[in-house]
Amino acid sequence: MISTLILLLGPFLLGYLLGSIPFGLLLTRAAGLGDIRKVGSGNIGATNVLRTGRKGLAAATLLLDALKGVVAVLIADQVGQIPAVGAAAGAVIGHMFPVWLGFKGGKGVATTLGVMWGLSWPVGAIACGTWLLVAAAFRWSSLAALIAVVAAAIAAWFLTDHRAALLLTLLVPLVWIRHHENIARLLKGTEPKIGQRTKS
Repeated sequence: MISTLILLLGPFLLGYLLGSIPFGLLLTRAAGLGDIRKVGSGNIGATNVLRTGRKGLAAATLLLDALKGVVAVLIADQVGQIPAVGAAAGAVIGHMFPVWLGFKGGKGVATTLGVMWGLSWPVGAIACGTWLLVAAAFRWSSLAALIAVVAAAIAAWFLTDHRAALLLTLLVPLVWIRHHENIARLLKGTEPKIGQRTKS
């Protein structure tokens, strides 16, 4: 038990530090757009960056937020599966609760997709495919994300190590909780569509 905790703690901290890098905030500031937390939903993720009208910045944010999850997992995986799971958990938690921003970060979707790819590329592919299908059909990024993480977590039990599957399953309610405002807006029919610009 103690040895397992030791194998998890170091990689978790590594994942947390990587995950806590707020790429959305850094990129928009570098582009002269100011503080992304004062735009749209106030979130630092790619969907909110897209509301600035800068598709390139949104794409870069999405890619980098996902890559920090992939990189954390792949580094830890050099030691073993348990460290990889610990790094995956740390990356998502770091994105959601970064120490640099007073523990007020993003909703974790891109980073969760990243750790899915790192832990099992078929699971990551299912998550991304599900997101694309739902987003194309309904034009709601949040709805696509909520469904994608559930589909991927279910698939993980058939396609990857049970420890990775357990983590991905535990991340589902965390991602859903972080989307509670989106869920409320979806139910009211007021959730912004993908690419819809909002006032700051």
